[in-house]
Amino acid sequence: MAVTVVIADDQAMVRAGFAALLNAAPDISVLGDAEDGVAAVDVCTRLRPDVVLMDVRMPRRDGLWAAEQIISSGSPTRVLMLTTFDIDDYVYSALRIGASGFMLKDAPADELVRAVRVVAAGDALLAPSVTRRLIAEVTSRATRPASAAADVLTPREREVLGCVADGKSNAEIATELFVSEQTVKTHVSNVLAKLGLRDRAQAVVFAYENGLK
Repeated sequence: MAVTVVIADDQAMVRAGFAALLNAAPDISVLGDAEDGVAAVDVCTRLRPDVVLMDVRMPRRDGLWAAEQIISSGSPTRVLMLTTFDIDDYVYSALRIGASGFMLKDAPADELVRAVRVVAAGDALLAPSVTRRLIAEVTSRATRPASAAADVLTPREREVLGCVADGKSNAEIATELFVSEQTVKTHVSNVLAKLGLRDRAQAVVFAYENGLK
């Protein structure tokens, strides 16, 4: 089945360009669009797409507000934030809300298509530069003592969570821990389930906020 998408951006030409790009992919279908945060919430509530491409800066209500409304409602729609501004506060706020990805609008077209597929599949995606900046931002904050929240994890699951927090892929973690990539996927799934996290992006934030890195 095709991955369904809604595009929320205040510029009509941007919406049209993204729609043409995504509709050209055989496994992606754009259901609709929105010009501001309020409209984005309305359209996503009505169409329930797999993914919404959400611009950060929009009139009436911005993309962060819209993302929070969609995610807190329990909607299955996953939010991929898009912006021309590589600003740490946007990244951190979006991930704490529960966004599944954050990309810059000047990313190559093929990366955007891949991002939609990755997020729709239930994983999280951060542009490499965004991952580095996020880690630097969180680690620059006051160090917190280790939280008891992670006591439900096994030693191996804590180790895997640490690798995820370092921004490592499943393949990189498998190589470092001398296990199969499928084993890593299982550990990551267990970590997310036990901690009640939506995806890897929230796992990164959890690890640093709870003194596990």
